[in-house]
Amino acid sequence: MHIFGSLVGLAVILAILLDAFETVVLPRRVTRHFRLTALFYRNTWRPWARLARHIQSNARREAALGYFGPFSLILLLGLWAVGLIFGFALLQYGAGEHLQLSNEPITFARILYHSGETFFTLGYGDITPNSPIARALAVLEAGMGFGFLAVVIGYLPTIYAAFSRREIQISLLDARAGSPPTAMELLARFGNCPQQTVLDQIFRDWEHWAAEVLESHLSYGALSFFRSQHNNQSWLGALTTILDATAIVVAGVDSLTTEQAKLTFAMARHAVVDLAQVLNAQYDPHAPDRLPPPELARLRQSLQDRGVRLRSDPQAEEKLNYLRSLYEPYAIALARRLFITLPPWIHPEKKKDNWQGGPWDRLIQARSLAGKVQAMDDHF
Repeated sequence: MHIFGSLVGLAVILAILLDAFETVVLPRRVTRHFRLTALFYRNTWRPWARLARHIQSNARREAALGYFGPFSLILLLGLWAVGLIFGFALLQYGAGEHLQLSNEPITFARILYHSGETFFTLGYGDITPNSPIARALAVLEAGMGFGFLAVVIGYLPTIYAAFSRREIQISLLDARAGSPPTAMELLARFGNCPQQTVLDQIFRDWEHWAAEVLESHLSYGALSFFRSQHNNQSWLGALTTILDATAIVVAGVDSLTTEQAKLTFAMARHAVVDLAQVLNAQYDPHAPDRLPPPELARLRQSLQDRGVRLRSDPQAEEKLNYLRSLYEPYAIALARRLFITLPPWIHPEKKKDNWQGGPWDRLIQARSLAGKVQAMDDHF
């Protein structure tokens, strides 16, 4: 029985070390079927999202969903620590001999306590190893505890640095494509510039952003669950907006060239497809059409009113539908998986950008109006 326990403990330790190495150290996507981190997120995110769906307030629901990303990191690190402590306790119980100051019998519960104080290097000395194997295991576990602390110190800042870089570009999109961002607003604001280099530079920046999101979210899967600071913003919404805008340009816009739009579309599509596979997002054949013919006609008319003319021949419409088929199923699947609302192609009504709003706006506007009324009264 003790030998069996030792083998189980060794298997637990090796499984956790391999999973931690693949999650923290190995900078590539790991596709093996059994992986602790993948199972952890699969079995914790779903119940969390189901509970959040019952919250009626959108702001409170987003706040609840926003807790999951940071909390899951702490929980995952704790799970690794508990697993290592349990695995070493099994090894110590099966292969080591110990002495206790009170001369009480050594049980597995006491060995588990000893493993915990060794892992966290507390060193109370009330239980001591009494064989070469037990002492070697204690030294190894104490060293692993230091290594675990180093992982925590190095892993969390890396995650938050990648999150910060991601959010900077999303915040910049607010004044460029609205809140939430849409392809219509982006092209209406920059598609009619005298120099196309302005729009191309925006697309070039987002090409680099999509590449960085792909790299960081593949290396650190927990980032996909981190929500943006504003309820109407998200990394998936921003990525979808860029795909929508570049698809329109590639399909055909008068006076606009397509070279940079094609490059950005390719990189953004690469990101959304790979991340859909990593997050195990499921294809939904019954998903509603994001751009039905009436909405396309309204989009075309709205852009034309702002000086951006889309090609309206059947070939252009067919090309747009083909480009949409390359990424929309993946974006919709990711949105369902992460409980994110994708932005529309065009807002049903005029919306303020985030930078245009503030908690004192109504009070300031009311005081301004009162001042104008008082000035008119004084004039008369």
